[in-house]
Amino acid sequence: MTKTLLKSALILDPISKHHGKKRDILLQGNTLLAIAPELADTKARVVAGKGYVVSRGWTDASARCGEPGFEYKEDFQSLRKAAAHGGMTRIAVLPSTLPAVDHKSAIHFIHSQNTTGIEFVAIGALSHNLDGKQLSEMFDMKQAGAVAFSDDHGAIGTELMCRALEYSKNLHTPVMVLPIDRGLNSNGQMHESPVSVSLGMKGIPSLAEELRVQRDLELLRYCGGRLHFMLISSAKSVDLVRKAKREGLSVTCAIAAHQLLFTDEDLRSFDTNFKVLPPLRGKDDRKALIQGLKDGTIDAIVSDHCPEDTEHKVREFEDANFGMSSIQTAFCAAFTALEKHLTPEEIMDKFTTGPERILGLSAQPLEEGFGSPVSVFQPEEYTEFSSDQWHSKSKNSPLLGKTLKGKVLVFH
Repeated sequence: MTKTLLKSALILDPISKHHGKKRDILLQGNTLLAIAPELADTKARVVAGKGYVVSRGWTDASARCGEPGFEYKEDFQSLRKAAAHGGMTRIAVLPSTLPAVDHKSAIHFIHSQNTTGIEFVAIGALSHNLDGKQLSEMFDMKQAGAVAFSDDHGAIGTELMCRALEYSKNLHTPVMVLPIDRGLNSNGQMHESPVSVSLGMKGIPSLAEELRVQRDLELLRYCGGRLHFMLISSAKSVDLVRKAKREGLSVTCAIAAHQLLFTDEDLRSFDTNFKVLPPLRGKDDRKALIQGLKDGTIDAIVSDHCPEDTEHKVREFEDANFGMSSIQTAFCAAFTALEKHLTPEEIMDKFTTGPERILGLSAQPLEEGFGSPVSVFQPEEYTEFSSDQWHSKSKNSPLLGKTLKGKVLVFH
């Protein structure tokens, strides 16, 4: 693999002694070999004067891979390529495959896909076969290396949720939930708002999310344990989590990058690529998400990568599946939306320290001798996401053919 020497790159890594300084960095692929005020290597490709910013490798705390069972949507090879072109170096893979990741051999299978440059970590199913009825073998999966437990989009009853939280105390592993009360959004297609009314679409009210956030926080108070809201989207949800954190509850939360870039107004095009869960909310909700990122209420930004094939996405809006192929665009989408609101260091935190803390993952500082993976980007450049440079098997993204702020350096 070719070595690369970055000259005078800005280091953004608060746990490194080089934080905030410009340094020469020698890389093999995306792995750090050396870092110093000045370096030379006659065998390395030298890259200089392009305003590179370097941080610890970015972690995506929730993404989906179709393998096994849905390889026609995504497999580990295509996910690896898409993630690399999005600057990600570590991916937490959700358990919604066929069969589900509800046993230790499935955890081992995910970890067997690891190669130099990209690390996959497994999120185990919360319930057997993701059916919401019986707890999975959480202890066995934890022993096999599971970093969290989740039923992804699946509904979790109160009794099961309470038992899962109790188990999480002893396992020191978070229960990850998507807070949706299905009784309030049956057949909903988009955020319930004047826009949904004008389009004649059945709405998904913010209350459907907020009621479940309230329930799960009350269960956390009662049962203890560790709770992570894998995605929130409404202003009130942000406020509920903010108050719970001030109270001292062990709760974290994340948002999807596309929630920062788009709102329900974008669905006026009837483009099914905007059909996501939770739905794109209103402008006031987006402002609240940005404030939640600034004050630390929201711990991480994730891709919520949900690849879908043409058959399930290019159809009448009400019949199309929810989801966006987004791991390649997540960072640039977040950077484009946030560059006027957060500093680059604050944005980096939501892709490094935040997800590492949520999942209990180790963090190696950018210092010589650690062999740390890095992510490198150019904040003043732009990226056009053209179809010939799209690496996911699925093309269900409204950003195909669009240009965003920021450019990731891809290592080969």
